[in-house]
Amino acid sequence: MKKQNINLYLASPRGFCAGVDRAVKIVEETIKKFGSPVYVRHEIVHNKDVVNSLAKIGAVFVEEVHEAPKDRPIIFSAHGVPKSVVNEAKQRKMISIDATCPLVTKVHNETIRHYNLGRHILLVGHRNHPEVIGTMGQVPNEFVSLIETIDDAINIKVKNTEKLAYATQTTLSLDDTKEILTVLIKRFPSIKGPNSEDICYATTNRQQAVKSMAKLCDTILVIGAQNSSNSLRLVEVALSHGVKTAQLIPDEYTLNKFLESFNPSLTPNLGLTAGASAPETLVQVLISKLKKDFEVNLVDHTVTKENVTFNLPKILR
Repeated sequence: MKKQNINLYLASPRGFCAGVDRAVKIVEETIKKFGSPVYVRHEIVHNKDVVNSLAKIGAVFVEEVHEAPKDRPIIFSAHGVPKSVVNEAKQRKMISIDATCPLVTKVHNETIRHYNLGRHILLVGHRNHPEVIGTMGQVPNEFVSLIETIDDAINIKVKNTEKLAYATQTTLSLDDTKEILTVLIKRFPSIKGPNSEDICYATTNRQQAVKSMAKLCDTILVIGAQNSSNSLRLVEVALSHGVKTAQLIPDEYTLNKFLESFNPSLTPNLGLTAGASAPETLVQVLISKLKKDFEVNLVDHTVTKENVTFNLPKILR
């Protein structure tokens, strides 16, 4: 039986960003330098395949610093950690290595700067996301408030509107954040913002690629974990820009379920992208599965080229 044709639009850029790349290298290089096991607080990035591959070479993932022995290195994940976590490792005299993405560190530094200038900080982000917990943990509790929705922005009460600043989680949807910030700036005209955009270049680029692809595709698949903020935002962006179906593909099981119901005669143009913590190997697995069932015409959909790299911490150079 002749295979049906599909056009598969491959978003570029997609997958690993410089911050994730650096975090993974930090774990690999720490194991090379100190031997195994080395301990990592929380998932180094939000992707089970990445976590499992690092576990195989000697990384042990723990929830809190005290779960790791004092005589082994502890690595802080790419999402960043509250100051209390860094202090705990210091008190235990542990070797600690910070894999926080430099763009998240920039948000931490700005939050601290605003606090030092006596400003209250409104942080736009998602409650319980590790990055938000890390950023809020840079300053005393009473100096930072979380804004999750437009309603929060409309209703937040502030003591001193002249001493106010905002920061944002780096992996948010550009469009949603813009709406929230518009409300905040209208309500508090003297609010201070970051010197440059907090939402990271990789999040921006991946969202722009999906927006552009949404004009050409009926369905967009996003490879990424269910707890990956930037991957979930890509699904939302695809849907809000007119795609009939957009689906997160966290594992092969979900992909197989999708393929069972996929009808190429209804949706001949399929888009494919991957969140910033999803490895390219998963993209290639998906492509090879599609090729088994369909005649795949691969279309490279490049929106911009990325050439950002971040140095490893001094201790590993």
